[in-house]
Amino acid sequence: MLKKIFTLLVLLYAFASFAAAVDVNKATAAELDSIKGIGPAMSGKILDERKKNNFKDWPDFISRVKGVGEATAAKLSGEGLTVNGTSFKAAAPAAAAPAAAPAAKAEPPKPAASASKK
Repeated sequence: MLKKIFTLLVLLYAFASFAAAVDVNKATAAELDSIKGIGPAMSGKILDERKKNNFKDWPDFISRVKGVGEATAAKLSGEGLTVNGTSFKAAAPAAAAPAAAPAAKAEPPKPAASASKK
């Protein structure tokens, strides 16, 4: 019985470590490679940029790592990548287009001209 409990705890720990977020400023190359969408080439680019200076936030990460845009950042964040502990939040969509101008008011119908003569 004790062996089963121990095995269960080990499995739970393994699953919890899989779900743990990977911070781009602290991760090793192997930890970055564990994120779906990051391969050896991308992790190399990330580590090279990180050597210059840590990433401040997601916009800084996107601007400094070639090949990463907002769509890629959203995917990587969804897979568990964080920058300074924060997940990527896409920029708010542009303000909705102004509502179309109301249609010109229809003029009320004019009375028909009478054909009678006085």
